[in-house]
Amino acid sequence: RGICGADRHTIAARQVARMMAAGASAHAEHGRHILYALKKVVDGSVKAFSIRDEAKLVAVARRMGITTDGRTVNDVAGDVVAASFEDFGNQDEGKHSNWLRALLPAKRYERLKKLGVMAPNIDMGVAQLMSRTSIGCDADPLNIILGGIRAALGDLNGMALATELSDVLFGTPSPVVTQADLGVVKETAVNIALNGHNPLVAEAVCRVAAEMQDRAKALGAADGINLVGVCCTGNEVMLRHGVPLAANYLSQEMVMMTGAMDAMVVDVQCIMPGITAVAENFHTVVVTTHDENKIPGAVHRAVHPENALEAAREIVDLALGAYGRRNPKHIHLSDTKETCIVGFSAESIVDALARVNPQDPLKPLLDAIVSGAIQGVALFAGCNTTQLDQDMNYKMIGRELAKRNVLLLATGCGAGAFAKDGLMTSEATERWAGDGLKGVLTLLGKEAGLDGPLPLVFHMGSCVDNSRAVSVATALAEKLGVDLSDLPVVASAPEAMSEKAVSIGSWSVALGFPTHLGNIPQVMGSDQVVEIMTTGAKEAFGGYFMVEQDPVKAAQKLYDVILERRRGLGI
Repeated sequence: RGICGADRHTIAARQVARMMAAGASAHAEHGRHILYALKKVVDGSVKAFSIRDEAKLVAVARRMGITTDGRTVNDVAGDVVAASFEDFGNQDEGKHSNWLRALLPAKRYERLKKLGVMAPNIDMGVAQLMSRTSIGCDADPLNIILGGIRAALGDLNGMALATELSDVLFGTPSPVVTQADLGVVKETAVNIALNGHNPLVAEAVCRVAAEMQDRAKALGAADGINLVGVCCTGNEVMLRHGVPLAANYLSQEMVMMTGAMDAMVVDVQCIMPGITAVAENFHTVVVTTHDENKIPGAVHRAVHPENALEAAREIVDLALGAYGRRNPKHIHLSDTKETCIVGFSAESIVDALARVNPQDPLKPLLDAIVSGAIQGVALFAGCNTTQLDQDMNYKMIGRELAKRNVLLLATGCGAGAFAKDGLMTSEATERWAGDGLKGVLTLLGKEAGLDGPLPLVFHMGSCVDNSRAVSVATALAEKLGVDLSDLPVVASAPEAMSEKAVSIGSWSVALGFPTHLGNIPQVMGSDQVVEIMTTGAKEAFGGYFMVEQDPVKAAQKLYDVILERRRGLGI
């Protein structure tokens, strides 16, 4: 017990709940940044960006119940912006999220409302959780965890908002062939790494770098400017522009240790403060771009929607200047890189299925699941952690499930792990997929005009893009007339580390998905909290956490859950 009388159960519950709040705030702020940019595009105060995907805007508006017929794009966008701001500011306890209502099946949405875990707005869910876990407040472990779920669902709200509106502004990803791993860094180019999570800065740098290639060549860089991605900003530009991915979270320092990285441009989230200490040993300039995220030792160039292109030019200029300070003795390049096919948004998956059945695109996928050619679907999300060999759990669990004919989706650092391991190729499907899964992916690949099957793992984007997988699950649930908790769909965070991962895992459980963790969260001091997050969660939500550190055993447990869900559906 603490000196105040709080017992170990209260202490553990407060700890994990505060992690949920922190994770939710991170993704909510990401969404808010994108929302403000769209608002400024709509009101005409920002010219650097525009609405790139009008079809996506109309689809989003219709899902939110906004009239689109006979209206201008700008008017529709204005209503989407207003409805999105309501999700940050609504004070009516009887009204809940516009985005969650548009994202989730009606059955799940109503279930969450009845359980009282839907806050009126994102910020309220976070603020109330921080309040109730402060000294002398909520001491009931169950009540605290339920408060955490309220905040975690706000996390999903912010993620859905950020993903969909990013697509509206920057384009919805579709399949593209690119490369991954440290070998994408070039000695014959000015190398700029784009690191973090928010695509606003990276989009501006991508555009400006294309315009400044000749300046780099004039300095002696035969290949001009070479952009590479790191972490989730890397995933964003990988899917939209084919920018190769150099590293995911845990290996971001290694990018600079090639000795050929001229600048690392960072925005928000999962950026190691230690990168400046590494950069001091090389010529690399580290550039921070958000006023609320600075690092001692870095150069700061504030980037806002209004000045994005001008600031991006200054940033590229810094990289060009650094190129001239390279020390050839410090260059140690890797020749390791893998080809990967990425860009599987919910829309691009439906487009691929529509090539098989234009009238009913979901039918081929449902038929494959019912027949058992595809046993189920697994979403890999989460981080890297120093508690485990980097990426190893992703690789091993992914291979084991693919052999069992499970369709694999991935986001964030998990997607980076699979990309670097060569599992996002047709060849990986040929080698690792079970016969049923291989047959389905081969058919879809043929219809898509590929020489082989679709890749073994579908890269769906950054960690904020987990909402894409929820969109696919929602479409399946509505097609079958069931709840999300009935589907043979599981989630896995084999190397969870950040507070965002705790929040993502919590809303995954709340949606009804059995969610695997490959390392033990900080709750083992309380058997009550462990029970709440496993048995108790299953009774309330249909989803629950399961911890298994052995990757082979974890794959079997996930597959057993899929089989259990299949039996429940009678297939």
